[in-house]
Amino acid sequence: MDLSLTAEQQQFRDLAREWVDREVVPHAAEWDRAEQVDTKIVGKLADLGFLGLGIDEELGGSGGDFLTYALMMEELGRGDTSVRGIVSVSLGLVAKTIQAYGVEAQKTRWLPALCSGEMLGCFGLTEPGTGSDAGSLITRAIRDGDDWVLSGEKIFITNGTWAGVALIFARTGGLGPKGITAFLVPTDSPGFGRREIKGKLGLRGQATAEIILDAVRIPDDHRLGDEGAGFTIAMTALDKGRIAVASGSVGLARGCLEASIAYAKDRTQFGKPIAGYQLVQEMIADMAVETDAARLLVWRAADLVDRGLPFRTEASMAKLFATESAVKAANQAIQIFGGYGYVDEFPVGKAMRDARVTTLYEGTSQIQKLLIGRALTGISAF
Repeated sequence: MDLSLTAEQQQFRDLAREWVDREVVPHAAEWDRAEQVDTKIVGKLADLGFLGLGIDEELGGSGGDFLTYALMMEELGRGDTSVRGIVSVSLGLVAKTIQAYGVEAQKTRWLPALCSGEMLGCFGLTEPGTGSDAGSLITRAIRDGDDWVLSGEKIFITNGTWAGVALIFARTGGLGPKGITAFLVPTDSPGFGRREIKGKLGLRGQATAEIILDAVRIPDDHRLGDEGAGFTIAMTALDKGRIAVASGSVGLARGCLEASIAYAKDRTQFGKPIAGYQLVQEMIADMAVETDAARLLVWRAADLVDRGLPFRTEASMAKLFATESAVKAANQAIQIFGGYGYVDEFPVGKAMRDARVTTLYEGTSQIQKLLIGRALTGISAF
């Protein structure tokens, strides 16, 4: 496969890189300390077309292929994983899912607002009792004439307190994945409650929420896709979402590598820069190799998406390797920075805290291994 970027993709990557250096990197530590990303970032992301990348232009989007989307995720992940999450959830998990499964009225109602930054979307799958086992969710949607009444609880929902629309997955039938249906729920609906979760280890600037659905009534035209198709819709969205998480993790690892090289060349011990010591160079070399390998796994998966070929296993491989590599890179960066890496004057401590969750959400590393194993052997271990 040709791994070179087109001139248009290179130009976009350069634009994203310059913008992140100017608008995100200088503020990341401040947002982390405040546990609040500046909400003005949403409008700035929209102005550049970042919130509509991959959405048809006639629906308010800016077009573009999936590899370009992955390039954007890498740059945003390098700047601040919290900002990357805003985009990958609202655009990747919600807007792109509406474009793929929505009827025309749903697309025209929601997509222009999501692409323009007028509103954000959140993805309501995880519940207090169901994380990896999403097919066992218990949030309920009961049919009442032409309406549905939703009751239940969702947890760890990115953009939850900022979103104008929530893509909620609820049980409409019997037990198991086939009894789940997807709904587009306006967050100003009566009975829709949300509470921001504070005190997180990482992603502290990101709005993460608990959502309470207390007999929320919505019309049937807010149902996304067929009744009973919700689990398939969710898993399809997460397959691509895993590529976005992987690409953001490549960016985070790259940020650690770049910071480590600069610091190692500047920091002097025993009469010479610490970059001149073999064991420091070993850590830098390991970071560089794993970051490049992770990027190639991401690009392979993104290329399969763009060519319309199966990509699920490749997405799991990219997500598994890139997220674990990001944790390792952040840990090695702290080691290179020494005591200074342990305080937030420097970026690598925050990188470690942010990297850790990437091995958990949108499918844990253990789930990715089971998915890969099932694809290779044809036997399910769960």
